[in-house]
Formats: sequence, C-alpha cells, structure tokens
Amino acid sequence: CDIKMADETITDPYLLQAKITQQQSIIKEHKKQVPIPPAVSLPPDHYQRLQELVNVLTSLRAQLLALQNSNQEKEAPFPRKSFDELILRKMYVVPSFEIHNGPAGLFDYGPAACSLKSNMLALWRRHFVLEENMLEMECTNLTPSAVLETSGHVDRFTDFMVRDEVTMECFRADKLLEEAIDSLLLANPNMTIQEQESHKIIQRQADAFTEDELHEMLQRYNVKSPSNPQNNLTKPFPFNLMFKTTIGPEGTAVGYLRPETAQGLFVNFRRLLDYNQQKMPFAAAQIGLGFRNEIAPRNGLLRVREFCMAEIEHFVSPNDKSHPKFASVKDKELVLFSSEAQLSTGRTVKMSIGEAVQSGMVNNQTLGYFMTRTQLWLERIGVNPKKMRLRQHLKTEMAHYAADCWDMEIQMSYGWIECVGHADRACFDLQQHSQRTGVPMVASVRLDKPLQVERLVAEPNKKLIGPRFKGDQKVVTAAIESLSEEEVQSLKASLEKDGQAVVGGQFSVTADLVSFTVEKKVVSEEKYTPSVIEPSYGIGRILYAVLEHAFWQRDNDEQRCVMSFRPCVAPIKVGIFRLLNHTPFDAIVNSIRDSLQSHNLSTRVDSSSGSVGRRYCRADELGIPFGITVDFQSLLDNSVTLRDRDSMAQVRVSLMALTPLVLELVAETVTWATVMTRYRVVSTGLEDEEDEEEEGKAVEKVAAVSAANPVVVQYSTRGTFSRPNPLFVSKN
Repeated sequence: CDIKMADETITDPYLLQAKITQQQSIIKEHKKQVPIPPAVSLPPDHYQRLQELVNVLTSLRAQLLALQNSNQEKEAPFPRKSFDELILRKMYVVPSFEIHNGPAGLFDYGPAACSLKSNMLALWRRHFVLEENMLEMECTNLTPSAVLETSGHVDRFTDFMVRDEVTMECFRADKLLEEAIDSLLLANPNMTIQEQESHKIIQRQADAFTEDELHEMLQRYNVKSPSNPQNNLTKPFPFNLMFKTTIGPEGTAVGYLRPETAQGLFVNFRRLLDYNQQKMPFAAAQIGLGFRNEIAPRNGLLRVREFCMAEIEHFVSPNDKSHPKFASVKDKELVLFSSEAQLSTGRTVKMSIGEAVQSGMVNNQTLGYFMTRTQLWLERIGVNPKKMRLRQHLKTEMAHYAADCWDMEIQMSYGWIECVGHADRACFDLQQHSQRTGVPMVASVRLDKPLQVERLVAEPNKKLIGPRFKGDQKVVTAAIESLSEEEVQSLKASLEKDGQAVVGGQFSVTADLVSFTVEKKVVSEEKYTPSVIEPSYGIGRILYAVLEHAFWQRDNDEQRCVMSFRPCVAPIKVGIFRLLNHTPFDAIVNSIRDSLQSHNLSTRVDSSSGSVGRRYCRADELGIPFGITVDFQSLLDNSVTLRDRDSMAQVRVSLMALTPLVLELVAETVTWATVMTRYRVVSTGLEDEEDEEEEGKAVEKVAAVSAANPVVVQYSTRGTFSRPNPLFVSKN
C-alpha cells in the first residue's frame, strides 16, 4: 500500500475518521506479517515502514483533534454522578458481596432491575421465539473441555496478563499500558498535539500487540505494579479467560464454565433437526449465563465476569439464504455503517434493509431480516433509535470463515458499545464438531427429479480398525463413513501420497484400514452441512443502555430524577397513592391493588410519609409510568386521578373504567394524549406539583375538623370551596 501524506487540509470530520480507520486497517495488516516470536530474517525496512505508517496515522489523528476542538459543538455531558447515585440508591444494580468487599466484575440485580430484565426477556421470547417458531433450549453451563477445544476457545480465548514480581498480583497488560499513557498525558498538559497523538496511537493498539511488542511497550513507558510503584512486573503471558474446573470426584475430567451459549445448540443440531421433522431452515434459541474470567473488569455492566446472553442459531442451506418473511421488513430503514464507508467517507447511511440486501451491502436476506428484527425489539424495549447503528466488520476483524458480520452498536456515555452481534458463520461450527466426533452434522434437500450418480465411497476395514483403535473404533468408523465425496477424494489422495491420513480431526489411519469403491446409485436428495446465521445479544449491556436512555432530570434538577421506561418493560406498572394516610382510603386502595394484580399488573402502594408530590418523585425514580391517587372525592363518587409520569398530567377516572384503561396504557394500545381527550383533565402537568403539597396540607386541616360537621370549607392554593365532610358521623 502507498503511504501518502495529504497536502490539502481536510475539513470534513467524517472523511478524516474514514482515513484514520483505513490507516489503522493498513497497520493491522502490516503487523500480521510479523511471526510469533518475531523472526530474525524479517526485511530490515519492516519496522521503518511500520513507523512511517504510524506517522501518517498520527498526523491524521492530530488533524481530527484540531478540527473537533475548533468546530464541534460540545454536547451536554451525561450526568453520570446523579445516574450512578440513583442506580445504587434505588438498588437497580449493586456490587456483589459488597459487605465482604467482593471481587470486581460481579453484580447483583435489585428488585427493579430484576423485574426490568425479566420484562425485556419476556418480550425477546415473544418477539423472536414465538413469532419465529424457534426451538428454545436450556443447556448446561458446565462444558467438557473437548467441546471448547473443538470450538477453539481453549487455544485462542486469551488476553495477555502480567504479575507483580513481589506480591504476584495479576493485571491485564494492555490496560496497564493504556493507563500509563493516560497518566503521562495528564502529567504533561503542554505536550504538543503531535506528541500526544503518537502516544495515543500506541494506546489504541494496546490490545493488538504481540506478547513481545507489549513487553517492549511496558518497558518503554516504565510501567510498574499498580499496587506498589517500586515493584516490577513480569513479562506478559497469555491468560485463558474461561473459568476452569474439574468434573467428578476423580479430578481427571477437565471442564469449563461456558464463555458463550452457542456450543450447546451446535452439538444438539441433529436432535433439533429430528424434532423439527427434518425441515429446513429452522432456528434454535437459548437464554442463559456466560462466564469470562476478565483480568480487569470495568465500566459497570459493560464488562463483567458473569453475564446473561440470548443467542439464536438459524440453520439454513448455504445455497439459499433467503427468508420467507423478509418482505415484511424490507422497507424498514436502518442506520448502516458499512466497511466501505468506514474506510472512505466515514459516514453512516440511512437505508431500507431491502435496498441494503439488493445492493449487496448486506450479504443475504436472512442476515438482513434478523438485523431488522433486532432493531425493532430494541426500539420496543426503550432504546433510543437515534443512538443505534449497525456497523459492519472490516475484513481485518472478521473471522476467515465468516461471510458477513454486523454489530448493533448503541451510543452510551462510554461511547458506541457493541451490544448485539449478527454473524453469518457459514458452515464452520457444525463442520468442526463433525470432524472432531465423526458424527455427521448434515441436513438434506429433496431433488425435483431423482438423479443417477457415481461417487467414490470410503469403506472402513472394521476387522483391522477394532484392534488398532480399541475404544475409539466406533468413532473412527463413523468418521470414515460420514465423509463427503470431496473429503473421500482428499483422503484417497493423502493415502496414496503419504501412506496415512487423519480422520475425525485426530485419528491417523493407514491405507490398509480403508478401501475405496465407485458406487452407482439413484439419488433423490442432496445432503449438505447447514450454514449458521447467529444473532447474539448481550442482555446486561442492553439493560444498561435502557437504563441510561431512560434517565433524565426535570428542569436539570438533580433532586428530580426520572426513569422513563416504556410501560411494557417498566418494573412496576402502577403506583397507588393516598392523598393522605387516613383509614377511610384503605378500602379503595386495596380494591384497586387487587383488581390490577388480578390482571398481572405489578403495583406499588406508597404509604410513606411526606406529601403526595414527593411520593410522585420517588415513583418517578423507579420508572413507574402511571400513578393512581385516592383522595376525598374518591369517597364521594368512586373516582380517582390517574397520573402520567413523563408529562405529570392527571385525569379523573371512575373506578369502573380504571383497570381497562390502565391495561390499554401498559400494552401501549392507547396513548396518553388520547386519554386526555377522553377524560376530565385535572392537571396538565404544567403546574408545579408542589401545589399538591399545599393542597394536601389544606385537606389535612379539613380532616382535623370535628366529625360532627356535615360540611367543611376547604382553603387551598386553587380556591375556597365547600364539600361534604367524609368523616361526618351522624348522631341519628
């Protein structure tokens, strides 16, 4: 690739970002030329060329930083302090084993978040499993080593770690390097932009360095142990992120807590296909826990050691990846950030998924269908659609076997965070498990007309295989018998050339163990290994996005925080309040609560002290979308006020109409604007709810009046009027 420094000044920040992404990709490809460990015979200009590439990237970064400082309007910062305080105070999410100073990366969901997560997953099941007729499974968390060796997790699921040479405390190497560079930049505020960018380039590439490169960088920046700056660190070494254990009392069978849920679905493919009556395509789904022994967990729920995942494995013919329901979503517009755009314009485009598939930007209909269905589900649960984009993987970050990959990224206070992955994994996973076990992972399609074909068949010599492989003889025999025609051709060629070949991924066979014949037969069906389209959802990250996007403050007042959850996912649907805590209200409150709960609506009766306005504020912090207030008029005409959380508007509703109306609001089949046209409005929400406090005090004075008076005069901020005394007791 050519190295060119643009002479002209670029004034488009998106174009600059694209050039930066392109240069990063070039550097990544250049670094792949370095073997591990680095060879002595590398061309002498290799590192010089790498430095030139980095210099170009440094210059581009400096241009972008200068452009942002001069032109970009700064958005109001997210009020993280208030948000974090609310999350902890209302027990949405709390650190696990807090009183014991528990380890980082483990969190407990409190009552509100637990209910929020359950509602999100219920909608996920309805949106995907039920509407798409998926086959749901629940597989074990404990996974034998052989399964994860086959998937590649045992060898490749690693990060680099270092230890304190004195205390032997462990740290993630790339994060220490990033933090050291942050400290350096903070301590030298007068450093030139060019120098800053040169350090930031190294910082951004920290997780891509090889073991030796990372060690060199730690030495260059003189990184010491965070626990004690006097202690040196060991050389980086790979650390597998899976939790390892043993299965059984003997301690000889190695197992792991699964790092993903997908493998349980792959190994059950044959049984799932049988359950589905051999019909293709079909999808399997699973919700469950994954475990990753993160060296340095951070950013709350965004990087943890135990997390909930929801995954779909859609099995489809590699020759036909159309989807029967694609027409129903083809007009839905998505914000797409293609790999080409990342390397050219740097801009996202808003395009219908039908256009994206037709143009080839998205590889196939099935992948596009699930990308769209993901967007619709996220919108349904309350993620801001203006803060969502689908980013395509660059070729340098995509697995060699993948046909196409798109991440649903959600913008949060930590930046754009990957929350859902959509990958066309081709046939890789089923092929790997089939080769390792010798069990065919194939489906079949019936041909329009039967065909007479000749094919080369491998026949195992069972008499010789038995004594040679003993306990593994069935596996070896099955591996030979399950070979495709192409694999049989390859096996024959290897035996003729080398005298031996490997079958089942690990068993070496010689020519005397296999014979080859040409078989003529009439074929009415064609067997194939299915491709897999995999949407994978990080539920913890999505839940955090819902929390952040729901949070706001009335009039930027830190004391008036609101969680604007969609009614369909809100942890508590309805708050029930007494205007005052007086016994005559109890019967109505209990009746309302029982009626709503009989329709599976979660309620919260707030009988705490304080004005009703302050109780509304407490309900807003829990994200309760609707509030019902029982007041003195309720005793007279069996009506209550119904409050909308976001607008604070209130209407008067009879008890008879209350439950059906709330059900419609929670199901989101009617809007609050429509409700305000149907019922008498008692508050538009523009009034200060502190007026409620004054009115409450006035009513409290009324309540103190002797029960002997049949009529009372009420004085409030809204006027003076007489009304029947609900506490009046007749002497007759």
